[in-house]
Amino acid sequence: MGEGIYPEFQAIVNYGIVGLIQLELGYAETEDMDAAKAMEYYDKYAQEALELMLRKNHDYDEAWRSMRVSSYTDLILMKLNRTKQIEGHDGQTLISEGIDANYLDMINYSVFGLIKLAEAQHDTQN
Repeated sequence: MGEGIYPEFQAIVNYGIVGLIQLELGYAETEDMDAAKAMEYYDKYAQEALELMLRKNHDYDEAWRSMRVSSYTDLILMKLNRTKQIEGHDGQTLISEGIDANYLDMINYSVFGLIKLAEAQHDTQN
């Protein structure tokens, strides 16, 4: 699974978490924390994304399982576009969720894609 979309979904998870950390702490021009502190923040936002995913999964009765992996990509691209629009308005929204919610959704769509790809890989090996 070293090539293709799998590592791209992994990267979106990581960049989404880094984005959430940066939203909380702000942009830094220099190194401003050690690796242990960075992992503490990473774990905090990974846990937040997991908890959101579990709540939504319960509410939507695992609807994501019936979707194609390409649908997750489309949803991520829509969330990315929406995030750019919000940033263009200095983070202000009238009725929609903020940048953080979009990052969390992109993380979770990526996790769904990773699960589906891993399951497909497992099925082809058996």
